[in-house]
Amino acid sequence: MDERVGVTGDSVDVSSGTQGDDVDLSGAQSGGIVVRPADRFDDLATLVGPKKPISNVCWCLSYRIPNKENRELRGAARGDRVRELLKAGPPGVLAYADDEVVGWAAVHPRADTSFATNRRIPHVDDLDVWSVWCIRVRPGWRGKGISHQLLAGAVEYARAQGAPAIEGYPVDNQGSRVDLTMAYVGTRALFEKAGFQAVAETTSVLNGFPRVVMRLSLT
Repeated sequence: MDERVGVTGDSVDVSSGTQGDDVDLSGAQSGGIVVRPADRFDDLATLVGPKKPISNVCWCLSYRIPNKENRELRGAARGDRVRELLKAGPPGVLAYADDEVVGWAAVHPRADTSFATNRRIPHVDDLDVWSVWCIRVRPGWRGKGISHQLLAGAVEYARAQGAPAIEGYPVDNQGSRVDLTMAYVGTRALFEKAGFQAVAETTSVLNGFPRVVMRLSLT
């Protein structure tokens, strides 16, 4: 059975929630953007992998796996680790323009990430929240609102999996320009537009800007 979670404009239609559901978003500037669970390794590699398999890049593992393991994984082993994670379910969502993958957002239960033990980003309470911590749009597709759609897709995916709430840890840049290499965590304004509220300060700083805990209740 093809169970889906659809988001069109401002309306949300939730049929049921499983890890294979699609999260559809339309109304993008370039003919429509669809956000789906990231269950295709090649598409995920296009967004977060290296041009050469042996190169060392993040693969969006920095917060997803224990710090010690993250430091020790090198080269192609990092991509192999992502393949392993995919076997347990999508590690996030991907945005598509027609058949071209154009964006990525990492979203997962906080308990299974390094945020569970991060001393610089506090826990507000013991709720089993999900975390969204990386939002990336490919060059040539930026400035089209895709980051907003990725965040909306991450929210709906977490909701479909039964998450009681979802958190992000963006920079509070107060309108100042953020270097693109550090913009992956998102900005406070991005999260506020999606309905998130600031619930705690942190001692984490990126690109000279403090990060803040933003939360959205899903119940």
